[in-house]
Amino acid sequence: MRAILTYHSLDDSGSPISVAPEVFRRQVAWLGSGRVRVVPLADLMALPPAADAVALTFDDAFQNFVEVAAPLLAERRLPVTLFVVPGHVGKDNAWGGVRSARVPTLPLADWAALGRLVEEGVTLGAHTRTHPHLTRLADAALAEELGGAQESIRRETGQAAAEVAYPYGDGDERVFAAAAAWYRLGVTTELRGLAAEEHPLALPRLDMFYLRDPGQLEAWGSARFAGRLWLRAQARKLRSTLATVGGGW
Repeated sequence: MRAILTYHSLDDSGSPISVAPEVFRRQVAWLGSGRVRVVPLADLMALPPAADAVALTFDDAFQNFVEVAAPLLAERRLPVTLFVVPGHVGKDNAWGGVRSARVPTLPLADWAALGRLVEEGVTLGAHTRTHPHLTRLADAALAEELGGAQESIRRETGQAAAEVAYPYGDGDERVFAAAAAWYRLGVTTELRGLAAEEHPLALPRLDMFYLRDPGQLEAWGSARFAGRLWLRAQARKLRSTLATVGGGW
């Protein structure tokens, strides 16, 4: 099984974007054990479908990635892609100036810290310029969010982002086609492993919030692991449907 694993914040709040630092330490120890291969995102796509391998991704570039995740991953020599929101670098995750009632408002890494991460081998990807719902944007604004994010990352760090993560997993064929002008790979929030054939700009990921309890990640490859993912994916689809019908939460 090949899969892209995704994290956001490493904190103890228990929010839907949060994994506790102690949980992450346990998961890194397992990932570094050799039970599965941990490879860069671009390399994962080149492996055969039957390969037992994962790629690690973090969205938003929280300061706690710098403080907690980066040292642990470097110690185990595990590659990672960090998706950055250039318009909020050095600020916080109150996207568009609006704080969320469901997730904590936390500081994001600044450009100096991101530059040091690049020097240490972290791959930077783009998480758009300001973290909007992309499907709601007109074509010109969509291009600015996608292309503008890549240009900002290149200008500030010297690294050209080749991978993009869509905020809220909000993408459609128009968004994917627009992203292709700047990026080789794009990741969504669809909860599943990689199939034999995937749209390179619409890749699914496994949200590690759902695998935070002891033994869940360690059950990788088992029927129990597959069953849990299937149930979580169905629950997500149901919530998405209800939110659409109800006009959002």
